Amino acid sequence: MPDTRSPSALILSSFVAASRIGGAAQQYVLAAHRIDPVLVPTAIFGRSPAKGARGEPTAPEAFRRMLGDIEADAVFGLLDLVITGHFSLPEQVEIAAGFVERIRAGSVRPPVVIVDPIMGDAPKGLYVKAEVAEAIAGRLVPLADWITPNLWELGRLAGREVRDAKGAAAAARALGKPALVTSVPGRAGEIGLLLCEAGGGATLISHREAEQAPSGTGDLVAASFGAGLAEGLLPSAAAERAARAAAEAVEAAQALGVADLPLVAIAGRLAAPRAAVRVERL
Repeated sequence: MPDTRSPSALILSSFVAASRIGGAAQQYVLAAHRIDPVLVPTAIFGRSPAKGARGEPTAPEAFRRMLGDIEADAVFGLLDLVITGHFSLPEQVEIAAGFVERIRAGSVRPPVVIVDPIMGDAPKGLYVKAEVAEAIAGRLVPLADWITPNLWELGRLAGREVRDAKGAAAAARALGKPALVTSVPGRAGEIGLLLCEAGGGATLISHREAEQAPSGTGDLVAASFGAGLAEGLLPSAAAERAARAAAEAVEAAQALGVADLPLVAIAGRLAAPRAAVRVERL
């Protein structure tokens, strides 16, 4: 009998109730691709911390227990995708890494593991605890099939300053990990994604840079790219679709005059976005 179940994904990241960022936003993106999401929150916020909200980290034992309950329901063996994002405590990172290892070891067809190493951004720098950043770099990044850092995070992981696409490609090669790098400058007035594949090839997929973009585009990109890989797309096709989806979501937010990514309003377009991008092999 053919397998007719929907693909499924496990998200380990933050839950923000009133803002379309973090793991909660990724649930909407994955659902638009008909991928069934399971979110285990690492922290709970009412609104974006960028607006001054104070959240509550999930206690490590509660985090471990939730993952254990999901494992007890035999969900792990059905996963097509795992995405890790924000962590508040180094203990959470260690627990997450242990469960990723267990998921891999117990799966006939191991899921794609996407690690979004959320640590900081320019110009502010690090915005998680230093020990959290160290744990992500030391425990989760080595387990990833792909990482999706922003330009600043890639530089921190690689131990060098990264300012442009060529520098990002060199840093990803030095790191030795396939990467889809976000917030990479393109030509004048453009921003985009840099796909750095295992063989060393790099492709910049850029689009018009908005004067003011809503938060959460990095979360959208990680989820969209992961969805593409889980669907069997080539990394280049999954990355191009993710770039189009991010551009389309930002354009929609501007057209609607809203501060957050309108993921529900454009749900029907996320799986087949049509925003213009420019693709350039480096």
